[in-house]
Amino acid sequence: MSKTTLQQIELLDIPKIEDPRGNLSVVEKETLPYPIKRVYYLYDVPSNSARGGHAHIEQSECLIALSGSFSVVLDDGFEKKSFLLNKPNKALLIPTGIWRELEDFSSGAVCLVLSSGEFLERDYIRSYDEFLALKGRSSNT
Repeated sequence: MSKTTLQQIELLDIPKIEDPRGNLSVVEKETLPYPIKRVYYLYDVPSNSARGGHAHIEQSECLIALSGSFSVVLDDGFEKKSFLLNKPNKALLIPTGIWRELEDFSSGAVCLVLSSGEFLERDYIRSYDEFLALKGRSSNT
């Protein structure tokens, strides 16, 4: 398991081209530190629901609020930090080995995820206790 810490979390600026007809933001291969292998998005999430609830062993992900807002609570096994995503030209880069919870979705929120890997169930850690154990912690600590 990666020794990634919250200090390695990056909030990226996505280039924005402003125009009176509407703004345009572009994600190109130089924007992220990895090639994009999978793109998916979350939408119609009820405001009282949470998504995520896992960590990745190998995948990195970049989250963008295309519309609306939501909070992302990140946990490296030792500390937690919350990020509010509410602008389509800001991206939250989540490296491997970080537990994530997405919550407080506004009406109409759309979360775009740009992943470094294709879906592999074996890459997911879905038990928080297992995550803590892999980080060298116990759930009683």
